[in-house]
Amino acid sequence: MIHRSWKTFLAGVVIAGGVSVSGSAFAGEGCCSAGALGCQECQQIFADNGQQLTDQLAAMSCCNESSCCAPTSVCECADPGCAEGCCATEKCCGIEIGGWIQMGYHDGVVPNGVTRNDAGSFNNHPHQFNMHQGWLYAEKVADGSEGLGFGFRADLMYGVDAADTQSFGNPVNKTFDNDGSWDHGQYGIAMPQLYGEVAMGDWSVKVGHFFTLVGYEVVTSPGNFFYSHSLTMFNSEPFTHTGALATYSASDDTSIYAGWTAGWDTGFDRLNDGSNFLGGFSTSVAENVTFTYIATAGEFGFRGNGYSHSLLFDVAVTDNLNYILQSDLVSTDSPAVATPTVSNAGEDVGINQYLLYTVDDKVKVGTRVEWWKRDGNSQYAATFGVNVKPMENLVIRPEWRYDWAAPGLGTEPTFGVDAILTF
Repeated sequence: MIHRSWKTFLAGVVIAGGVSVSGSAFAGEGCCSAGALGCQECQQIFADNGQQLTDQLAAMSCCNESSCCAPTSVCECADPGCAEGCCATEKCCGIEIGGWIQMGYHDGVVPNGVTRNDAGSFNNHPHQFNMHQGWLYAEKVADGSEGLGFGFRADLMYGVDAADTQSFGNPVNKTFDNDGSWDHGQYGIAMPQLYGEVAMGDWSVKVGHFFTLVGYEVVTSPGNFFYSHSLTMFNSEPFTHTGALATYSASDDTSIYAGWTAGWDTGFDRLNDGSNFLGGFSTSVAENVTFTYIATAGEFGFRGNGYSHSLLFDVAVTDNLNYILQSDLVSTDSPAVATPTVSNAGEDVGINQYLLYTVDDKVKVGTRVEWWKRDGNSQYAATFGVNVKPMENLVIRPEWRYDWAAPGLGTEPTFGVDAILTF
């Protein structure tokens, strides 16, 4: 499918019309007069010049759009998403700019928290309509397929999720987006990613501030099926790192990761001399089964010194049915975490199971059942949700969640619904 703006369309009409009229007029009056070049040779000169002008203007117009459709004579590439003779945005412009807005409502705290890591899970502002994430990013992917390639990514967000997305692993209220000036009441600003990347062949290396590899769920709302997050994700996994991470694509279905980071959830700083390994691998173990192992080991900063891993099996049961099994372990030497808003002991373990079914292009249904334990105290949760896409760039996610055996709570049902508009 070719995407054109009114400017592209108008330029094409004007160019095509002008080249056609001027080509025939001048060729007929100038070329074919006595003593001039032969008609056929002269017409070819006008045709070539007209095509060059058309290509140049097409290239200028396509780079103002999300889908680039300049002729291949300009960009020397082909995009499967465009018609024949068009090229991809990455070759024309190189930089992708996008984002999303996530807004939602939930009638209870999940399950009973008001500050980070007190058994809450992101959704800590009940009984009101919240803007969770107003997100903007700019990215250039480092393409190493034809030699050395360079890229970068920068993300900036505003919303009630900022407190859970900032570099809270830094020294308190001192550096980067953990500075208190980034917060405005319940709302705040965060910069969860800011890194450069270099790639060559099957290797790529990113350096800077970037999202973790650990776990199945992610901070970015379009990357998750459910509105709420699992207890394991929120309490037992890092969200971001600062450091360097190398990726080696060993084959079409196997990737290997290895890098160094300055602890968990840090932004261009570190707490308690944070220094740890981040790495692992992802591979296909059967035709429809992918296994991922990601580990961190060393000084995590606010979580102490120790080891963690996340094991993930992703099974395509059928074309429409997907099953995910995840198990996390965290073991550190710190009986208490050295930040005022976090009070947790040294060992966590969790098991999450997801079953997701695609009804059609517009509707998906799913469930998540989890068990999470910290130092002998177990909690359980079951979540049932639906994803509805009334438009290609809009998803609505109602869900019902039930938590039980939470400390001091017993049982707690929670209803929530959000909407994500991407652009």
